[in-house]
Amino acid sequence: MTEFLEVRIAVPTPDEADHIARLLVEEGLAACVQVVPGVTSVYRWRGELERSSELLLLAKTMAGRFDRLAARVSEVHSYKTPEVVAVPVEAVSDAYAEWLRESLGS
Repeated sequence: MTEFLEVRIAVPTPDEADHIARLLVEEGLAACVQVVPGVTSVYRWRGELERSSELLLLAKTMAGRFDRLAARVSEVHSYKTPEVVAVPVEAVSDAYAEWLRESLGS
């Protein structure tokens, strides 16, 4: 297993993006959360093709925190089935890895 993850979370509004980003960092579940505006998602929901304007959160965390992060997002997210997708970080600079560990209290 890789040590670090980037977790992708789609949200419908800037206010929700800010709330979730701050919560994850304040609670030590992510070292950093980037908010990317202007994302268009096309997906199937309950048999219908949907298209939504969203924001994408990119949360930097450690693999051992994913379950708690995902559970916390599910508790506060406005979607019934929020996107919480972890992508392994294959390589990272030594300085950034040290900052991640320090920020997450590892």
